[in-house]
Amino acid sequence: QVQLVESGGGLVQPGGSLRLSCAASGSIFIFYMMGWYRQAPGKQRELVATITSSGNINYADFVKGRFTISRDNAKNTVYMQMISLKSEDTAVYYCNAVPIMGVKRDYWGQGTQVTVSS
Repeated sequence: QVQLVESGGGLVQPGGSLRLSCAASGSIFIFYMMGWYRQAPGKQRELVATITSSGNINYADFVKGRFTISRDNAKNTVYMQMISLKSEDTAVYYCNAVPIMGVKRDYWGQGTQVTVSS
């Protein structure tokens, strides 16, 4: 059982940057693999990046070095730094947590809107 709260979204011009944060509470943070997903209007939710408690990272192919996921276990927080944002990055970005032991299930935050537009 874990609660996730995202923040940091907003309106940014093409080429701009945003830093998303996800604060976790209610469970032991290091027992979860964390990730970021996004969902654009009319499209399915898609994986952006994941990070294990020890720092192993997996990115979607479309990232191409523009996004960086990180986590601070002492602060129970996962981040995603996004640079060189494009209009096609516009979506609701969701924080995701999956326990590394026991029953495998997904926990989700409420999401934070990222809009890239001039």
